[in-house]
Amino acid sequence: MPLPEHTLAALLRRYGAGTALECRPLTAGLLNRGYRLATTTGRYFLKHHLDGDPADTAPLVRQHRATAALAALGLPVAPPVADRDGHTVVVHGDRCYALHPWVEGRHRDGGQLDRGQSRRLGALLGRVHGALDQVIRRTPLPYAPPDLNVPHRATAALPADTEQVIDGLLSRVRARPRRTGFDELAEHRLLERRVLLRAHAHRRPGEAEVPAEGWVHGDFHPLNLLYRAEGPVEPVAIVDWDRLDVQPRAEEAVRAAAIFFVRPDGGLDLPKVRAYARAYRAATGASAGELAAAAHRVWWERLNDFWMLRWHYERHDHRADPQFPAAAALVVWWTRHHAAVSDAFSA
Repeated sequence: MPLPEHTLAALLRRYGAGTALECRPLTAGLLNRGYRLATTTGRYFLKHHLDGDPADTAPLVRQHRATAALAALGLPVAPPVADRDGHTVVVHGDRCYALHPWVEGRHRDGGQLDRGQSRRLGALLGRVHGALDQVIRRTPLPYAPPDLNVPHRATAALPADTEQVIDGLLSRVRARPRRTGFDELAEHRLLERRVLLRAHAHRRPGEAEVPAEGWVHGDFHPLNLLYRAEGPVEPVAIVDWDRLDVQPRAEEAVRAAAIFFVRPDGGLDLPKVRAYARAYRAATGASAGELAAAAHRVWWERLNDFWMLRWHYERHDHRADPQFPAAAALVVWWTRHHAAVSDAFSA
């Protein structure tokens, strides 16, 4: 969606960032809008926080302070720049904006990383987790995640509740007057998941399992990590800190691996997962048992999770549709190779 010229001009005046030469909307990302700017003073990334509250910008300000502190520790972060009054959040109309320096880079998934680079990725996430605790020092939660966010925490999901979700989604799929290939795949995966759920209901994680929690990025995946565009394959910026929160750290490590290292056929590249997990454990001091337990909880979460289909059929929001085939296949593959996956994270 193009940014109105009058809005752009007003924002640039607030930041003292010159006159716009180019403003290009960026298509990557599910929860915010971003623009690549070229002005008479430089190049920037302008972020429109769709879930920002104009009446209470404190959560975004705290997020910005945390990322600035991480950058000061030498982590690859691009904190926002301040406007003429020293504010990092600018409210224009009823919308919240932040201006960041433009970072030239490219996204890489796990298929584009070798084992050494996978190892460095795990070490990087471990450094992030340790540094977040250092800079935030257990301050109160910055904010509750907005309703639009993908529901990551389904660890304690009950099979009976999940079956109700499956039934509801199947009804919506079967009520479609004209079926598409997506509908056919959705029905197949829903029926398949019901069978898996009934076969593995006894493996639901116990309520007594209390994982170690700490501050996490909250959405660590390939679209939120930029690598050098040229030269050595090194991360230059971790972006999109909107889901900064206190959660089980080992679970974020597992979720990230399940996104970075999923293959097109839905399987995980386990040798790369192993290299990544070993580096993460070395950087954080997390035990092998902690990672194995986290892998089990995230597997159960995935087995009971249908957020992509709910977006598609309940919200009529198709932004996540391209992710569905591999994500749905991963659940089946992970269930069949549960022991091997656990071993890759813990050995």
